[in-house]
Amino acid sequence: MVPSAPKLAREKPMGRVLIIAGSDPSGGAGIQADIKTVTALGQYAAAAITALTVQNTLGVKDAVGVEPRIIKDQVTAVLEDVGADAVKTGMLHSPDVVRAVADTLLNSDFVGPVVVDPVMVASSGDRLLDDTAVALIRDRLIPLAGLVTPNLPEAEVLTGQKVTTPDEMVQAGQAILEMGAPAVLMKGGHLKSVQLTDFLITKGNITELSAPKIETRHTHGTGCSYASAFASLLAAGYTLGQAFPIAHAFVQAAIAAAPGFGAGHGPLGHARAKVVLSDG
Repeated sequence: MVPSAPKLAREKPMGRVLIIAGSDPSGGAGIQADIKTVTALGQYAAAAITALTVQNTLGVKDAVGVEPRIIKDQVTAVLEDVGADAVKTGMLHSPDVVRAVADTLLNSDFVGPVVVDPVMVASSGDRLLDDTAVALIRDRLIPLAGLVTPNLPEAEVLTGQKVTTPDEMVQAGQAILEMGAPAVLMKGGHLKSVQLTDFLITKGNITELSAPKIETRHTHGTGCSYASAFASLLAAGYTLGQAFPIAHAFVQAAIAAAPGFGAGHGPLGHARAKVVLSDG
């Protein structure tokens, strides 16, 4: 007698996250970290790949961009069939790609939140985007965002302000709000402090979360994972305020659970990062 298939019951519909970003073959950042994060938080990940990189924990060695037309078609194919409850953008490597992504989202029927991770500065401090692409992110993409998640070097590029203290983080976040985004996550990982402080800034409200900095070299893909955690939770129906402490805790747990792979900045332990999700 053939046993019957087990019945799977879900208490809530699965949130759908469309990720628009580059690929990291070592699995630490980019599309790979995004998919791992969305999956670990119990949601469904789809992906439109913008670039293929040659990288590992020691750095990026090469990259080739995907044609803007193909990126547009990937996004459209997902939205027209699987659909999305949230979109997360990552590496958009050229002005034409930024234009293509902004135009495609603007002209689609998608009405959910867009989480913009403005990937524009490498870990080494090198700029990844020229001034034209940065201006397009500022003028075309950020006004479409529900949340922008810059690290401090990226916030400096976007605002032209120096960001070296918590007070300057808040000032930069408020400047990004003026670009059209309703919310900004300012991440304090680049501050030289034993205590990590992040701010979720909206018009009229600033929420602060702090945690001890985990002394480790295994932080590759932290920004990608943080933004994707927010996108996952927003797709699942959480508000920004509800999502903030959960996304924050997830990234801290993933850093603590890092598997120790690689000789450089190693990947996080997404699958072993345990957080408790409420009913939202």
